[in-house]
Amino acid sequence: MRIGVLTGGGDAPGLNAVIRAVLKRAEQYGFEVVGIKYGWAGLLNMDTVPLKYSDVEDKIGEAGTVIKTSRTNPVKDEATMNKCIENFRKLGLDALIAIGGDDTLTAARKLHESGLKVVGVPKTIDNDLKGTDYTFGFDTAVNAAMQAIESLKTTARSHDRVMVVEIMGRHAGWIALYSGLAAGADLILIPEEPFKVSDVVEFVKRKKPEKGSLTIVVAEGALIEDYKGPITKDVKVDQYGHVYLGGIGEFLAKEIEKATGFETRAVVPAHIIRGMSPTAFDRVLATRLGYAAVELVRKGVFGKMVALRGTEIMSVDLSEAVAETKLVDKSLIELKNALAS
Repeated sequence: MRIGVLTGGGDAPGLNAVIRAVLKRAEQYGFEVVGIKYGWAGLLNMDTVPLKYSDVEDKIGEAGTVIKTSRTNPVKDEATMNKCIENFRKLGLDALIAIGGDDTLTAARKLHESGLKVVGVPKTIDNDLKGTDYTFGFDTAVNAAMQAIESLKTTARSHDRVMVVEIMGRHAGWIALYSGLAAGADLILIPEEPFKVSDVVEFVKRKKPEKGSLTIVVAEGALIEDYKGPITKDVKVDQYGHVYLGGIGEFLAKEIEKATGFETRAVVPAHIIRGMSPTAFDRVLATRLGYAAVELVRKGVFGKMVALRGTEIMSVDLSEAVAETKLVDKSLIELKNALAS
């Protein structure tokens, strides 16, 4: 059997651990594995590389992906989809393991419906894929963000400043909420709960005199109720139609300082939290998912995504996995609001 493997979308700690597990299990069955470089772009361009377990045996602790990635949309039109299917056949592939988040796996679902034998592996630091309790990369991103917030709290105390920390998270605030709670942030703002700048200003006016310094965590995709128009002038979109985010932290810091007179700084850890060495949790989860993906291929079960449910690895339909965004639980929102009161 000849299996293709690709990593699509944003990189995440644990990708190499998945590839490593795929190769180990595939070689045990005598399967050949072909790395498709730069995600779906590699399938469109026939850009591949042969892979062996010995190539990645010692890369379980490395972030990033040895086969590269991109935000290429393979299903943007019929011609592109047909090209993917044609190249799948030209490469002599019997199956494809697609490792990615919502966009990558939505494309995988559509291609499966068009005849491709695809198995999905859930990857996103945002933890917003439905069908799995956790995605690998999330735990590492949370720990990296937590450490950044804690460091910023220390410098904020030294100067009696307000510190605004902008954390990745487009539609869901999992990283901002988990890292903010873990680091003891004073206020956490997430997309699931639109906020008013005026309310944040009042919070700062009320809390800073008694505390001296404050740390506010805001997800990059958080929604502002009382401000109309884009917070940045340069608005661009990717191949999936998503607006490139960034800037809400700087915007909020300026608004706070203007309204209160308190010295306020904005910091954006951004891609730093993507590039950290994966935690033990993410390494083990990624390994289990990669192993399980090959098992599905061996059994001839396609159109599925391997997933973590409780402590067990199982499979769910790709259509279920990408049906809707997994948002932060209401109970967690209540918890973070109670701590900020």
